[in-house]
Amino acid sequence: MSNFAHPDFPVDGLLRRAARRDPDGIAIRTATRSVGFAELDAWADRIAAYLDQELGGAAGARVGVAGVLDPVFAAAYYGTARSGATVVLVNPLVGEDGLRHVLGTARVEVALVPAATAGLLAKLRAELPALRAVVVTDAADGVVPAGTVPLHEALAGAPARPTGTPPADPGAVACVQFTTGTTGRPKGVLLTHRNIVANAKQIALAHRLDTGSVTLNHLPLYHVMHLNSGLYAGACQVLCQDPDPVASLAVAAEAGATHYYGLPARLHALAHDGRLAGAVHPGPQLTAVLSGGSALAPQTATTLRERLGVPVIQGYGMAELSPLTHCQQPDRYRPGMVGGVVPGTECRLVDLTTRRPVDVWSTGEVQVRGPQVMAGYLDGGHETRIDADGWFSTGDVGYLDDDGALRLVDRLADVFKHDNEIVAPSRVEQVIREDPRVADCIVADWPDAEHGALVWAGIILADGAAAGSGFPDDALPGLGILDVLDSITNRANEHLAAFEQIRFAEAIDAVPRTPTGKPERRSVRTQLRHRAAA
Repeated sequence: MSNFAHPDFPVDGLLRRAARRDPDGIAIRTATRSVGFAELDAWADRIAAYLDQELGGAAGARVGVAGVLDPVFAAAYYGTARSGATVVLVNPLVGEDGLRHVLGTARVEVALVPAATAGLLAKLRAELPALRAVVVTDAADGVVPAGTVPLHEALAGAPARPTGTPPADPGAVACVQFTTGTTGRPKGVLLTHRNIVANAKQIALAHRLDTGSVTLNHLPLYHVMHLNSGLYAGACQVLCQDPDPVASLAVAAEAGATHYYGLPARLHALAHDGRLAGAVHPGPQLTAVLSGGSALAPQTATTLRERLGVPVIQGYGMAELSPLTHCQQPDRYRPGMVGGVVPGTECRLVDLTTRRPVDVWSTGEVQVRGPQVMAGYLDGGHETRIDADGWFSTGDVGYLDDDGALRLVDRLADVFKHDNEIVAPSRVEQVIREDPRVADCIVADWPDAEHGALVWAGIILADGAAAGSGFPDDALPGLGILDVLDSITNRANEHLAAFEQIRFAEAIDAVPRTPTGKPERRSVRTQLRHRAAA
């Protein structure tokens, strides 16, 4: 770890450096526009000038920036950092309660958000006393909610920034990123400029990005890990705003994408889409499909690998880690693993009870150490889980192999015990999803006085699964839903240990997920406890 070096400048230095190296190069492309590095840098300057004026140059003031999949997010993100303010990342897909929590907890003073989010904030202004200005980022026609201002008007009224304005301290907090809240109320994670710049280099190296790379982001939001690593490498970033996974392949082909970024839920949908066989191939320049955010089913990875002819790999990290710590390599691909550590990072596993390090192949809690480990939580309101030696306890359970590659078992908060044996819901879900009659599923624990807990599975049936679909164990056409569920459960239980056996299964219409695609098991568990008690 001590040999890993990275630039020691503020986050916006990533953009400044890229603009100086290749001013006319394309930084970000969408279906309707392209923005060059120098143009994006100048745009960030103008936003910084507006914030200087609005905030009076108050270093560390907090500015909410919505992570829309659009170049305006990059300009607002780097412009805020350049002004000396702290970026508070805002998920525009959350509702009023989520916005109230994020903007209120962080005491956001200025919000740069799309019109839809601005409309929700208009209802909450009385509950957000720190919020002094809402700037609408997608109001080209000037039509905005009352009490807000279009971005172009805000920038037009701001004077130019004085030359020689000192940059932010690389050790200062640059960004507040809230956790997904799968195990509790979302927490604000404090990331320094140094955390983020270090991780930008780590990701660029792990993903093998350079100036010739073209990244296709098929994501619902613009994630800062892709933004920062792309800028570090000087790559061209293509934003696919069409949620259709098959359409994204055509966009990748047209753009000449070398890297395809997607969420597990979207990749799962793509792998099971009947149009995949006839879809446009992204082209020979594509080197990998990369997944993150939650576990990718090995069968999904195998299906896409066979169809696209490139490795389908995943990484591992979290908001507290800026976010990446592990990543598979295309030439060392193994289904189900999340790979070795990114440069400059250490990883170890500790026993869940004794907290002592365990040997390879032994299950324990994942701990990591490196320059990307967060500075702490917002207002110090939570345990940081960082010990005196700098090891961060992730709350995830897994094991390491002889090569140092990590395999995750599940979240520490999600695993449960059946007769004192640890059941990992994600492991059971992977087995269930191998059945072609299953479109998606979620597993949780059903309370049981004798065994501690029993395995419950909520299953979304694939189209035709209960209508004589010709699957091998369909004895007769037109099986009822309960019969199909029994058949799916029996098939899965053949591949599960005794303590993992599915005891309850029912058909559901949707799997509750966070905006980033992670299964929201906490709400399911709460419902099951109420039902079991009744």
